[in-house]
Amino acid sequence: MSTLTSSRTRPSEHAAEPAAGFVDLLAAEWIKMRSLRSTYWVLALSAVVAIAINVNAVRSDLTYIDQPHPPLPGFPPFKYDPLFHGLGSIAADVMALAAASFGAITVFGEYATGMIRTTLAATPDRRAVITAKVALVTAITLVLGVIVSVTSFFTTNAMLASRHVGLSIHDPGCLRAVTAYALVIPVCALIGMAFGAVLRHATASIVAIVGVLFILPMLFGGERYRFLKEIGNHLPLAAQGRLALNPDSNVSLGEYPATITGSWIALAAWALVSVAIAVIVVRRRDV
Repeated sequence: MSTLTSSRTRPSEHAAEPAAGFVDLLAAEWIKMRSLRSTYWVLALSAVVAIAINVNAVRSDLTYIDQPHPPLPGFPPFKYDPLFHGLGSIAADVMALAAASFGAITVFGEYATGMIRTTLAATPDRRAVITAKVALVTAITLVLGVIVSVTSFFTTNAMLASRHVGLSIHDPGCLRAVTAYALVIPVCALIGMAFGAVLRHATASIVAIVGVLFILPMLFGGERYRFLKEIGNHLPLAAQGRLALNPDSNVSLGEYPATITGSWIALAAWALVSVAIAVIVVRRRDV
């Protein structure tokens, strides 16, 4: 009799398990990402390659800087630009592609393996799940972006100090350039997450990332049509390039140049829209 009574009262004695908090979700997402060793090795290798590209670009220019540069008719006097070479576009492209691919795989990887069912079964609040994923991806790629940007800037300008053409972080445009060079990396990671959420396929997501970041700008070049040029000015890497431009350089912005404010707004808009797409798609589409 006592056994029967005990068995009947046992369910009511069980306290409801507390819902997972946001910190718990962050920890769970961190475990998932950390378990994929190839992911953070690729990110670390991309950061090393990006820094090496910038350092090598400046190292190759040292002998060129030492040579005489007689003035040419119709051209401004030679002036070496440490920002253009020390925070190069090729290195930014490498990190942007790596970060965007990382952001995409954090989403489509769970759908491909079926892990998303387990995740949503443990935490039915889809918005909280994708928000935790967004926060962690943003933090990781922001750290990488800061490492690449700060290391590249200070290393290359230390190399140029002996040629008396190096810059300080306090010089006009330098802090802005370093900041934009770092921020474009998490922005691209969020763009990758949006594509991963919408497409849920590895090949399709990577192709879409390459198309938006590297192919699409080719369609909006030139200066014949203003609205096409302005669209191109507000693409992620183009906005970063405008913010990283040395105000003391002789580079011509051509017709319909992008503004500093507009470029900052463009980066923020790409990030916010990408997060909104990822959250909405994950919440409304079936697993």
